Amino acid sequence: MQSPSPVERADRISRRRARLLPLLALLFIAGQPLYFARLGYGLADMQAAAWLAWALVLLAALAFAGRFAGAAVRDLVEDEVSRANRLRAYATGFWAASLGTVALFAYSLIDTLKAQESLHLVLTVGIGAALLRFGALERRALADG
Repeated sequence: MQSPSPVERADRISRRRARLLPLLALLFIAGQPLYFARLGYGLADMQAAAWLAWALVLLAALAFAGRFAGAAVRDLVEDEVSRANRLRAYATGFWAASLGTVALFAYSLIDTLKAQESLHLVLTVGIGAALLRFGALERRALADG
């Protein structure tokens, strides 16, 4: 059986990336009540470390998804449209994190939050928004394409 061409592999990677990154963002955001529930029994530090590791993996996925498939495939996956979509997604993440920070600052005038909780919320909103935006832009580009 013949192996898929670089174009076919790039198309498969692009479609998978456009489906999976928003799904991972939704799972990441949906898991936040578990973090704030503080299960007790000394698990809070382990939860925080696991969440931080997941956040770093999602950031790496946004930055590098599709770039390790070989030069020919990478050049097809990381075309001008994908690079522009990634930049738009980064901007969306920045604005979401900034607005989240403003909201938390306003909330801090009423009640107190721990620094770790505030940082957790800001990073979750920023990463989630960036992944959702990138996925939406990539899906639109693939549909147009």
